[in-house]
Amino acid sequence: MLQKTVPDALACPACGRITPQRLLFHKHGCAILRCADCGLGRTETAGFDPAAYYSEDYFSGGHADGYADYRGAEPVLRREFARTVEFIRRFRDGGRLIEVGCAYGFFLAEARPHFSVAGIEIAEDAAAFARSRGLDVVTGVIEPATLDRLGRPDVVVMLDVIEHLPDPHETLALIADRLAPGGIVVLTTGDFGSLAARLGGRGWRLMTPPQHLWFFTTESMRRLAGTLGLGVAAIDHPWKLVPVSLIVHQLGRMTGLGGRRAATDSSAAPAASRLGVPVNLFDAMRVVLRKPEAP
Repeated sequence: MLQKTVPDALACPACGRITPQRLLFHKHGCAILRCADCGLGRTETAGFDPAAYYSEDYFSGGHADGYADYRGAEPVLRREFARTVEFIRRFRDGGRLIEVGCAYGFFLAEARPHFSVAGIEIAEDAAAFARSRGLDVVTGVIEPATLDRLGRPDVVVMLDVIEHLPDPHETLALIADRLAPGGIVVLTTGDFGSLAARLGGRGWRLMTPPQHLWFFTTESMRRLAGTLGLGVAAIDHPWKLVPVSLIVHQLGRMTGLGGRRAATDSSAAPAASRLGVPVNLFDAMRVVLRKPEAP
């Protein structure tokens, strides 16, 4: 059921104050708003349960806006994650690295030769798989007790995670507080200010409420970092190696031609999952935030 009325002003996590909000459109029964000051987009929804949504189905084609065959695509994903690790090492080489939303642990496996690694993952099946491979992964969400148990990080990684968080300001504030002086936060998320997002509108590939709760712009990311005392060390829009099975899965969702589990039920699915192609629509940004060194 569509929300008939929406607030005309809300507390903006990026601006750190109440700002005017513009209603852009409705999708999947959710109101999509945009902060008039920084451009941060938000989903107004009720009754969404992340713990129930991010299950094994989310990673295996059971959700149209999830992954087609995450485990089957491990070789492609690890090649992409290896590139991400090399990027991170340009800013911080070594130390304690914690990944928030680590899924099956493929990124942590690539980072392990260079960092002391640990992860947090809400999906029990994925977290258990990562632990079966000898990775230190906690099932749950990021919270003070979890970070205390995992140790003070030098690097915190959130790949396509911040847009799912109920309160990104609260989460980043906790991370900034626990982060070692000079430490970095590396995150990826969609760019709501990109040409693809502006032209796509309701049909933009990353406009998938209610699982995507926030739609960041470069300006809103800079403002959010500033409210937390973090500096922006880098923002770019990198190419990404993407499994063909995921591309087919997303195209099916966007065109309405794909069926549930279409990618994984097909006889070509294993090959499609193991084949990756470089993609860049310049609508996804990679951000490095740095905590100042101790005085």
